[in-house]
Amino acid sequence: MIVAGSGVAPAMAQVVAAPASTASALMAPRRSITHHAGRFNGQAVAYTATVADNFVPGPDGRPGASVITIAYTRDDVADPAIRPVIFAFNGGPGASSSPLHISALGPMRKAPAGQSGLVDNPFSPLDAADIVFIDPVGTGFSRALPGVDDKYWYTGATDAKAVQTAILNWLKLNGREASPRYLAGESYGTTRAALIAADAETLSFDGVMLIALVAPLTGREMPFVASLPTMAAGAWHHQRIERAGRTVDQVYDQALAFARTDYVEALIQGSSLPAADRRRVADQMSALIGLPTDLILAENLRISSNTWMFNLLKDQGLRTGLLDVRVTSPMEAGALGALDDPSLGVVPKGSVGGPAPTPASIGPIVNQALGDYVRDTLGFTTDEPYYSLNFLVNAAWSHGDSPQAMEGLAKTLQARPDMRLFWAAGYYDLTTPAYAGRYVLDQVGVPAEQLTAAYFAGPHGVYDGEDNLARFNSAVRSFAIRTTP
Repeated sequence: MIVAGSGVAPAMAQVVAAPASTASALMAPRRSITHHAGRFNGQAVAYTATVADNFVPGPDGRPGASVITIAYTRDDVADPAIRPVIFAFNGGPGASSSPLHISALGPMRKAPAGQSGLVDNPFSPLDAADIVFIDPVGTGFSRALPGVDDKYWYTGATDAKAVQTAILNWLKLNGREASPRYLAGESYGTTRAALIAADAETLSFDGVMLIALVAPLTGREMPFVASLPTMAAGAWHHQRIERAGRTVDQVYDQALAFARTDYVEALIQGSSLPAADRRRVADQMSALIGLPTDLILAENLRISSNTWMFNLLKDQGLRTGLLDVRVTSPMEAGALGALDDPSLGVVPKGSVGGPAPTPASIGPIVNQALGDYVRDTLGFTTDEPYYSLNFLVNAAWSHGDSPQAMEGLAKTLQARPDMRLFWAAGYYDLTTPAYAGRYVLDQVGVPAEQLTAAYFAGPHGVYDGEDNLARFNSAVRSFAIRTTP
């Protein structure tokens, strides 16, 4: 792999129409092309990286924002029309594609702890599929054009349309309209992917990949039923329950069976549940999720995420994370359980006291390593910072029709028996619990024969850790590649 600082000269970049500043008027879309080599899945691969502006319409129909795509395409492909291409983005809202880009699918990944910059990612599926990473408006280097209010794109519908437009532009400009194509969305990106895929008349896909599915649940039963198996996995990890030789998979499955039978039946009965049965169920819950029976009874058998996070390790003065329940930080009075999530990493770990964090106080998070890589190694000219996570976007977001996104995806799958869905979930993710995702997919009517499900002993980013990363990319490769071109 040719990267700056690797001891090999950086690749020469071909830069087309690249003004010095994105803050100045953009007269023409920028496009930077560099050539590289790497080894993926045991194969030596020569590939091209292309970073480009994609102008998308604003409220008046004229170009209003630049959505940046970072594309990696294999060079020695005889017939690109049969080579799959994966369009990948993360969520937030307000998140760039950086987690999927440099922690999962891209040819480069974050260096191990104690090192800086990026290193080769031998697990990338680039040997078998081209990959295009997309940063929505307000994230990465993607910005509204001068004089245009960027909040126009901060809704489910307008955001999805902008990303869809960028995909259409990329397919047309690169002559890839006939290529098999896949969407990969993580977290809120699962909602975005569902909204885009549901509009099959504008742009159809061979498959959709949902990672850490956002599955909003309502009612007095299902939000608690869906979270319980994840809490059990977390209690197993922190050794707050008796392991008895069980793996985390076995504990999760046992808790899931209980949640779908005795637990939901008890919740449905409400105040008519006999006291003896209520205590029996509370005892069963205690043995699974690690909280005291009396606390569970005091909460009327309904354990919220915050109740679990702030009580599991209370005797140690610790709380758990939400995106990753394995992560801990010191307990803090009045803790939010959201922006102060220690696994989110935006509030210094171990900080106690002081004002509660807000989107305005945190603002955009700059990823210097990825920004430098795109500028210095991939040759893209910009003086903007690369925003990996923009809390100002998140705070301004209007979700609109997003809760109905999965219904639209299910209808598209039902109408297209040849279309497939891949869903990945982490046992340690309490933000988007694994069973919540499976419950929603089942309830909206995703055909079982078109669904591939993969569970990981990992957090919200299921590919965390070498074993998970290797297994995740292998699963993506198997899903997207029917026959390797």
